[in-house]
Amino acid sequence: MTETETVEMIREDDLPGHESKLEPKPEWEPFYPGSGRLAGKVALVTGADSGIGRAVAALFAREGADIAILYLCEHDDAAKTKEIVEVEGRRAVAIAGDLGDKDFCERAVAEVVKTLGGIDILVNNAGEQHPDEDITGITEPQLKRTFQTNIFSMFFLTQSARPHLKKGAAIINCTSITAYQGSKQLLDYSATKGAIVAFTRSLSENLVGEGIRVNAVAPGPIWTPLNPCGGSTPEKMEHFGEDTPMGRAGQPNEVAPSFLFLACEDSRYMSGQVLHPNGGTIVNG
Repeated sequence: MTETETVEMIREDDLPGHESKLEPKPEWEPFYPGSGRLAGKVALVTGADSGIGRAVAALFAREGADIAILYLCEHDDAAKTKEIVEVEGRRAVAIAGDLGDKDFCERAVAEVVKTLGGIDILVNNAGEQHPDEDITGITEPQLKRTFQTNIFSMFFLTQSARPHLKKGAAIINCTSITAYQGSKQLLDYSATKGAIVAFTRSLSENLVGEGIRVNAVAPGPIWTPLNPCGGSTPEKMEHFGEDTPMGRAGQPNEVAPSFLFLACEDSRYMSGQVLHPNGGTIVNG
């Protein structure tokens, strides 16, 4: 995919948004020195150019993993994440394209395997959201695009990666608190996040006998480019995260440790589960 074709995928809002232009900057830095929990592993992280994906890439690299950074079109952010990984002494490859395109997913996985030697951890993190006050405001192209990015991409990428995932591999999907609470302004987005929960549980049942664990993380309001760059209304952004018990939005580096736990041997007796870094909100299931 050419850069022009990729840029044309930016839609009616500013998504996915540049972290480099966001103020204040999201916090991605790992909190602690690494302990080698992912030494020798290769992790493919979607949406790793910014936000939660960048924090996951940084933490995984500190723990010894080489990182494949898959992203849409924010080349400056992706270059920064690549630099972060390399500063940790790990290899990185950045690949731009539309994860909702099955052919791209197949090409990207092939490039990762060729460049980094395999895939041990698949993090399906990339997503998009568009606020609408009423269900009648959700256009057919928006509905299709949201499902294509948020859930079709997980099927396409997992299908492409599956032949390379061996016993001991881990898949971690990013769902959302909206799958459990709902969201009156994010009807299509919330629906995809509910689908991701069901996908995670079903894929876990499908792969657990092969020694491949599948889990998910359901963040609450996190300060990333997703919401301020068109994923939420300006009115909601004025008080973003204040309705959590902790009274604030979370930072990406407060979410990344959940992904690390599910990626490493610390969670070897867990599959089909969802972790909830959401500022203290109690959710069911």
